[in-house]
Amino acid sequence: MATTTKTEYTIDAKGKRMGQVAADAAALLLAKNSVDFVRHIPADVKVMVVNASLMDISDKKREMSEYQTYSGYPGGQKREKLGTLAKRRGYAEVLKRTISGMLPKNKLRDIRIKNLFITE
Repeated sequence: MATTTKTEYTIDAKGKRMGQVAADAAALLLAKNSVDFVRHIPADVKVMVVNASLMDISDKKREMSEYQTYSGYPGGQKREKLGTLAKRRGYAEVLKRTISGMLPKNKLRDIRIKNLFITE
């Protein structure tokens, strides 16, 4: 029986573009760079993103990017711009939703997102 150790990665988001930080974090959460990568088992990794509020986000991106939620009821679709979501919930939530969108849409997505820790 092999013993696994939790691998920890830290990404400093200061001055970097949001898409690049999200792509790096998503790749680490998938752990395809690991030798013992198995597609159907979530990797034992912990990804920490620091300085999320100091990311380089252009004004055009703040106004153009939309995040949507759907309650399941008729008329329950809500859309929100990146700027208003960042004011309401913080840049950590914006980055978390972006990374979640880059992960595969399957049963392991929620497990992988729990291994993501974002500090502003």
